Order: sequence, then structure tokens, then C-alpha cells
Amino acid sequence: METRLIALALTALSLYGQITAKENNENNMENLKLTQVWDKKFPQNDKVNHRKVTFANRFGITLAADLYEPKESSDKMAAITVAGPFGAVKEQVSGRYAQEMAARGFVTLAFDPSFTGESGGEPRNTASPDINTEDFSAAIDYLTTLPNVDAERIGIIGICGWGGMAINVAAIDTRIKATVTSTMYNMSEQMHDGYQFAPVSASELHKTKEALNAQRSADAKNGKPEYVGGFPKERPADAPQFILDYWDFYMSPERGYIDRAPACSTGWTKTTPLAFINTPLDAFAGEIETPVLLIHGEKAHSRYFSEEVFVRLKGDNKQLLIVPGANHTDLYDNLSKIPYDKIETFFRSNLK
Repeated sequence: METRLIALALTALSLYGQITAKENNENNMENLKLTQVWDKKFPQNDKVNHRKVTFANRFGITLAADLYEPKESSDKMAAITVAGPFGAVKEQVSGRYAQEMAARGFVTLAFDPSFTGESGGEPRNTASPDINTEDFSAAIDYLTTLPNVDAERIGIIGICGWGGMAINVAAIDTRIKATVTSTMYNMSEQMHDGYQFAPVSASELHKTKEALNAQRSADAKNGKPEYVGGFPKERPADAPQFILDYWDFYMSPERGYIDRAPACSTGWTKTTPLAFINTPLDAFAGEIETPVLLIHGEKAHSRYFSEEVFVRLKGDNKQLLIVPGANHTDLYDNLSKIPYDKIETFFRSNLK
């Protein structure tokens, strides 16, 4: 009874002090330095209008995003927000997906998550399963304010590590009517358990926790965080193939290199794993009642993440698409592998 009264009191207070998303943006806007030139790792599509936008999440962090709209637009269109991969920025992969879906008739939004790229938040290049899940919902907040968006027809695309975040937000945000993940990583599982092919023992995990907390103490004494470092300048000779695949994408100027991406520069803060180790991202996947399409490469080292989530999803609202011959990073920018037609069909069927 007491818990219910507290909940009712909080609801009343939130309604009493309710402000619009626009007012919230105006009150909390950070002075972001947004690049105005086209600096994407993909060509601009002349069928799509593009502009930079900003909006705040409920933690008061201002996010920077690219809004893509079909030039032949109409009132009250379906919309999609896109994020990922883990360590990337909107100029690399999420923007590529967003622009392509806009060319196919959707209003789309590719955003830089908190603490990364052109978005606000300190310290730079850190990640949090809670805050980054909220980033998706904040993007949906923004989309609902647009006059040409039907707020009842909004979907999301999460790529790589933001695929895990997409599953997490789809379990809590009922405004999401359809979810697509592409080459999904469950960062919580990977950081807690290691990879399926290289599992971490309980003693190893405890040592990791000790090292991470020692790093917290060091950061506190130094007054700033330390970083793991991005990919090396030279292609490593003896790394596993999936690491080489990452290097080939992130360090190639033709494919993915952009210096404000964590993977291309400092890497993440050393303490980033702490929150992920303690916060399972897919714990409530079985509560998702809206359709989910999981896309993964046949030869991807990470394929099992999508297969595990597929099992946890309930009912007949789920699809698993395995792309023949594709590895993990093929679904970043290999246009012969990314199944845009399938993604379009899925959203057209479920955002109507």
C-alpha cells in the first residue's frame, strides 16, 4: 500500500511540473559543436533531406543527431531511430542505415549516444546500459514532436552493441511498435561472461572487478579517467580474424575511420565495463510484445547473441534472419550483405 502511495505521489508531481520536450531542450541545451559539412562515410542521397538536430535525454544530456526525411514526404509518416555500433558514431553506420530507410519512405533519426561523437556528456567516450537505453527513448521523444511523424508508428534499429540496448528499450518503451537489430552484441553478457568461445571463470571475473575498481580509485586521484586506447595504427599481425575485421572497418579512411569515434581514437574509459557487468541487458526480452527482427551474419563470431535473444523472445512476434556468408562487420557497410529490402518489408508490415 505504501509503495502504491509513493508511486501515485510521484505521478502527481510529474504531472504538476510537466514541461514539453521543446521547453526541456531550451532549458538544458549544451553548447555542442556540430559539424555542418557532410562528413559521413557514405555518399549523400539526393532523394533525402538531411539536417542536424539536438534534444535532451531525461538525465539532462544533450544528444546530437542527423534527421533524414524523404524529399517526397507526406503528413504523419512512420519513423525509425537508429544507433550503433558500439564504439561508432552516426557518421559511420547508423547514418548509413538511417539515410537508406529515409530513401525508402521513412522519417529517420541517427543519433550519437551520450558521451560520444557530437553529443554531450562527461567524461567522454564512456557507456552505460541505463543511460544508453534512455538515449533511444529520448530519440523517440524527439520524433513524437515532429509534425510529419505519426507517433503511433515508430520503430528502432540497434546495430552491434546498440542492438542489445534496442532489446532493452523495446522491453520498457511501449511507444516502440517494431524493433530491428543488426549484427547484435549483448555487451553485458560479453563483459560479464566473456565470449562463448572464450568464457571467463568466476575467479577471472572477480579479478576483473578488482582491477576495474582499482582503476576507479586511480581515476579519482588523477581527477580524470584513463582510456583503453582505440585500435593501433598498424594492422596487427597475430590478432583473431574478428579483430582484424574490426580494424579493417574502423581504421580504413575509405570505410569507417573518423577521429571522434571511440574505436578510432581513445577507446572507452577503462571503467566502462563496471555497469555492464552488473546490468544484464536482455533480462526482460520475454516481455516484448511488439515484433522483433534479429539480423546476423552466418560467419559472425557474435551470431550466438542474436540466437540467444531469439529464444528468449516470446510468442510469434519474432524473426531471425541469418545472412549467408556475412561476418560481423559486413552488416556495417557491405551493401551486398545488408538486407535493406527485408528491413523495409518488416517495418512496412508493422508500422501501419
